[in-house]
Amino acid sequence: MIACVFDGREVRLDRSYPEPVPGEGDVLIRTRLAGICRTDLEIVKGYMGFRGVLGHEFVGTALGGRYEGKRVVGGINCVCGRCDLCRAGLPTHCRDRTTLGIAGRDGALAERFVLPEANLVPVPDGVSDERAVFAEPLAAAIQIGRQVQFARGEEVVVLGDGRLGQLVARVLRAWGLRPEVVGRSEAKLELLRRLDIPAVPVEDARPSATTRVVVECTGSPDGLAMAMKFVRPRGIIVLKSTVADTAGIDLAPIVVNEVTVVGSRCGPMDEAVAMLARGEVDVEPLVSGVFPLAEAPQALLAADQPEAVKVLVRC
Repeated sequence: MIACVFDGREVRLDRSYPEPVPGEGDVLIRTRLAGICRTDLEIVKGYMGFRGVLGHEFVGTALGGRYEGKRVVGGINCVCGRCDLCRAGLPTHCRDRTTLGIAGRDGALAERFVLPEANLVPVPDGVSDERAVFAEPLAAAIQIGRQVQFARGEEVVVLGDGRLGQLVARVLRAWGLRPEVVGRSEAKLELLRRLDIPAVPVEDARPSATTRVVVECTGSPDGLAMAMKFVRPRGIIVLKSTVADTAGIDLAPIVVNEVTVVGSRCGPMDEAVAMLARGEVDVEPLVSGVFPLAEAPQALLAADQPEAVKVLVRC
């Protein structure tokens, strides 16, 4: 089997990687299309200490189970269902979880992989592969609304114009909010302006510590420090970035200004698929390039370029 593997030192293409073997409750999935996100790029810099097949954003074909022959996407957290957190209704924080392509489980940048059947969500016929592959990061954007209460029409600052920032801004607007995005790439900011979403270069931004909710999607260790300049006292910072570089920053303003920091990770896959099916979020303009699986290492390099938004791998 062909797979894109990180061995702790480098990303390489392995043409004889062992075939995955489904365990009890698992389903074998043939990857159709996989996406590369900032977390993948941070993994190859040392984040999570992961070794194995990369990739957690996918649309594939189920090769067994109740969805056999159907296109599926899936939640990336594989849980025990027995620990205290699972029993408390917090399965994405399962103490014994593995995470597709991130922690303890081979990912989707391969011809085939396995996931628990319980994680899978079928893709409607009207949703193309190129849209369905965005389900996982779109779910992460939707998760913000499960953690923070917004007033209709509220202004929200989104820091970061990359993959996740683009989706967060689109979701917030679909909810009737007024996002304003601060970023570093003129080309990426222009994608937002075409949707009438205000977007400004970071050098032109004038943080005034007046915004109640700031969503940090920079993918940079400096993102939290930047967010603290925008958020008002007793405001909320939603922290979406996962980075390998954890250089210390001054956290005193969080204490002094009584700011709430909300870590935000995975979200509801079924809601993401439904949002795509309704056409509420336009994602296809975010695709920067599509590579074959045989060129997956090159795809990761392309995804790390400043102007790249979403790079896909066709399997």
